Amino acid sequence: MIATLVGVRQRVLAQLGRLSMYRLTLYALLVLAAVAVLESALGWIGVTPLDIVASLALLMLATFCTDAVGQTLLRVPRRIESSLITALILLFIVQPGANPDQVGGIALAGVIASASKYLLVWRGRHLLNPAAVGATVLTLTGLGFSAWWVGTPALAIPVLVLGLLVLWRTERFTPVLLFAVVYAGVSLVRLSVQSAAAGLAVDPGALLSLVLLQSPVLFLGAFMLTEPLTLPSRRGQQLLVAAVVGALAGWPVSLGIITLGQERALLIGNLLAAVLVARAGIRLALVRRRALTPTVHELTFRARHGFRFVPGQYLELQVPHRRPDARGTRREFSIASAPAELPVVRIAYREADPGSSYKRALGVVQPDDVLTATGVWGDFVLPSRDVPVLLVAAGIGVTPFVSQLGSARHRDAVLVLVASSAQECAYLDELAGSGARIVVVTPDRPERLPDGAEWAGGGRLDATLLSALVPDLERRHACVSGPPRLIADLAPALRGARRLRTDAFAGY
Repeated sequence: MIATLVGVRQRVLAQLGRLSMYRLTLYALLVLAAVAVLESALGWIGVTPLDIVASLALLMLATFCTDAVGQTLLRVPRRIESSLITALILLFIVQPGANPDQVGGIALAGVIASASKYLLVWRGRHLLNPAAVGATVLTLTGLGFSAWWVGTPALAIPVLVLGLLVLWRTERFTPVLLFAVVYAGVSLVRLSVQSAAAGLAVDPGALLSLVLLQSPVLFLGAFMLTEPLTLPSRRGQQLLVAAVVGALAGWPVSLGIITLGQERALLIGNLLAAVLVARAGIRLALVRRRALTPTVHELTFRARHGFRFVPGQYLELQVPHRRPDARGTRREFSIASAPAELPVVRIAYREADPGSSYKRALGVVQPDDVLTATGVWGDFVLPSRDVPVLLVAAGIGVTPFVSQLGSARHRDAVLVLVASSAQECAYLDELAGSGARIVVVTPDRPERLPDGAEWAGGGRLDATLLSALVPDLERRHACVSGPPRLIADLAPALRGARRLRTDAFAGY
């Protein structure tokens, strides 16, 4: 059952991976804005179409202009998507309006939100969610207020559907689910206490409907809590931040002129994340590139500043270039080098024909050119050393295992390397020296196999072949890495494993 669910999840992720995380978020917010305009025209929500359109236009102008100034002064590439996303999130937070006494406050929220991306940073990373900063300053100045009008029953289903797509793509479902559960639980307690104090009858069903359908919990969780530049890197840390934000948003604490609810709860969560992990943009200077196979290339960088990572984690590398396609200017790469090799960092990627704009830009990066990684992320790490593991790598999915086996040599590990041809087996010599048993599954027999590696024949990897290759599968913790479609195909073959963990490369 678990393997089947993994397969379905990976097939959907393969489709969503055609868009970058940022582009998908932008499209989801644009669709939500269009739905809001339609519902306002039908009288389903308490704002007018003119208020929505005018506020969005003003917010876009404010964020575009502020971002243009900041990017020019700091000599960083233009990021139009960032301006649009900030404006669209603010649209659903602040009270929209087209009156002269409202436009100043709305514009101020957009300016402050965008300015925070350049002022409230640490080594290239946001300290606070920009939209939450803009809404908070708007409230404090008295020029407007954060209304969170997105929290209305008419928009609940569109927010839920679009939010789930974003969460599926970003793989942040668990932290947001915890946030929603904590928020709902704390809110129910608060409303019950307040109702009882006022002598009103308590209806748990009605209260739960109020909490979920007439509050910003869905929007706040899916589109703001998941902002990657303000989240810690490890799952446990993300869950802690989600729980804290959920509790504070569910029971706002009054500080006199302001309460710690919603956007302020998120800002506190951002600060907690900053304490939990030293988030810092990583500057990487290219040292050399080499071809590992006819289509796989390795890039070796030297980090300008110290950082830490656990074998199996990945970094998000930014390669600015003109006219990026739908997959954007950032991409995730598992780190192939071991922590002991720092400050040297190695990643690998597969060229595709015709390839994305990102891959073409990465292909022309020259030695000594400096790129920026937003940070180190991920929980695709091996269990404790005394647990036997089965590692299944599909193509370029071998990279996290290179780091892991290089850091934990001679553990009880079986690596099944699946490739489209014998020539496409990247890192085979390096892996063979790790002490793990290496099984190569390719249509054609490799001309040369290093000691410790064996060819499984020309068959396709399925449950029957896997059982024959790894007869003690049920005692092993299985880890599968590669493109989502291949993971979906391989997942049924791993039903008998002790546990199953996957690492998908969406968008490749």
